Amino acid sequence: MAGELVLIVEDNDRNLELVQDILELRGFRTLVATCGADGLALAREHLPALVLMDIQLPDFDGVEALRRMRADAATSLIPVLALTAFAMTADRTRFAEAGFDGYITKPIDVRRLPDLVRQYVRPQTPAAHESAS
Repeated sequence: MAGELVLIVEDNDRNLELVQDILELRGFRTLVATCGADGLALAREHLPALVLMDIQLPDFDGVEALRRMRADAATSLIPVLALTAFAMTADRTRFAEAGFDGYITKPIDVRRLPDLVRQYVRPQTPAAHESAS
């Protein structure tokens, strides 16, 4: 797997740049959005291999963004990881029940991030891309 496209939906500039820089250094391609609506539009247009979704966004939260992605046939199968400072057991349960495939806690462990992302990326194949269109 090389060059997988990862969509990062994060409204904090520092976190966004950190995640983007780390992933690009490890060979991933990235798209970025700073609000849920832009993230949804980019996900639908580009069908990334993975979405990293912040929970606290300025327009609607990451749980609502995920609900909208899952309701759209074009984006319903894209893996989505919660990117969050909420790391209590109840939060983890809430994210799993909401349908997130996993989560990455903040502050971000820069050494582990690329391996965590690699675990969840969806293989990019022409057949998968066409079936989601």
